[in-house]
Amino acid sequence: MDHFIYKDGKLHAEDVDLTEIARAVGTPFYVYSAATLTRHYKLFTEALSPLPHQVCFAIKSLSNIAVLKLLGDLGAGMDVVSGGEYRRALAAGVPGDRIVFSGVGKTREEMRLALTHGIRQFNVESEPELLALSEVASAMGATAPITLRVNPDVDAKTHEKIATGKSENKFGIPIAKARAVYALAATLPGIKVVGVDVHIGSQLTDLAPFEAAFQKVAELTLQLREDGHEITRLDLGGGLGIPYTRSNEAPPLPTDYGAMVKRTLGHLNCEIEIEPGRLISGNSGLLVSEVIYVKEGEGRTFLIVDAAMNDLVRPSMYGAHHDIVPVIESTADRQDYDVVGPVCETGDTFAKGRALARLEPGDLIAFRSAGAYGAVMASEYNTRPLIPEVLVMGDQFAVIRQRPSFEEILNRDSIPSWL
Repeated sequence: MDHFIYKDGKLHAEDVDLTEIARAVGTPFYVYSAATLTRHYKLFTEALSPLPHQVCFAIKSLSNIAVLKLLGDLGAGMDVVSGGEYRRALAAGVPGDRIVFSGVGKTREEMRLALTHGIRQFNVESEPELLALSEVASAMGATAPITLRVNPDVDAKTHEKIATGKSENKFGIPIAKARAVYALAATLPGIKVVGVDVHIGSQLTDLAPFEAAFQKVAELTLQLREDGHEITRLDLGGGLGIPYTRSNEAPPLPTDYGAMVKRTLGHLNCEIEIEPGRLISGNSGLLVSEVIYVKEGEGRTFLIVDAAMNDLVRPSMYGAHHDIVPVIESTADRQDYDVVGPVCETGDTFAKGRALARLEPGDLIAFRSAGAYGAVMASEYNTRPLIPEVLVMGDQFAVIRQRPSFEEILNRDSIPSWL
């Protein structure tokens, strides 16, 4: 569910007419619904109750500080994968004891940053990282709370570029080696083991892979306790998918996910952490774009819009589908379009042969389910400025990231004196 609906023939974000935002900020732009973000966060907290739990929003999916503050004020923790994301979480007012640091390539500088300002835990991905963290924490006279991310070798049955829990993926420690690495961790200064971490992939539309992975985590937890480790926290990652098209069968609901977590792990009396990103942010956002030209090609019609692959890269990178709808509701005959952007790449294609109500230059369209992995993956390729982000709450809207001017972009470059 989201809060983007037609009212009086115009698509609205909550109570704000999208044409009003377009007039104010220009196109293209991203727009997020505070009501949708709030609702989706609360679905997870309710689904895991009454188990002790912490929902940590995966910042990599949508990192705007205003969005992080909205979620943080609701009680969300943050899952970060870089020092930059950690700084964003702090800037949004989220305390260090609600920030989880994930990722395979944490640097010593990032470790020092988190230990200085506070951290809920590091999700350690390898033995070399564990040794480095021990060295950094010991030198600081600090103690680093950790989980070890185990790789359960479970096929998440998702796109190969977002699967993370198979043996050939770069993430985590093979579950067969976990007991040995936990034994090493117990001997290291500056390290405190607090739990187990697992994350098998993104955009999962079936609970079976989750359950298979969590059963392995349950078995490992009992083994680790037999080995003398105090395991009080289970970090289950994120990955629950969203419906990118209204015509497809919907993925499992957070309530179904929560029931499965309770069934497989509830008997262990552990605090449950989850790190959803896409399911909280995905359907909370739209990308709004204007039609520039309608071009007749050989056997096809191109709808050339002012958004491009540098604004929303998912269709080009993953072959991902986003529903596309007119901002002004239309009863015009439908026509098949190849929806493309102005970037000089054939891959700058959002959809091929997509049936849409007939459109003309100047018409506005909206790409649905664009809140996750949209603005965060954008670039300035072709010297195209990053586009504005707008947050709506009720009948109010505000620009939460400005479109930079060309002067600001050009001034970031410098010409050396010797050139």
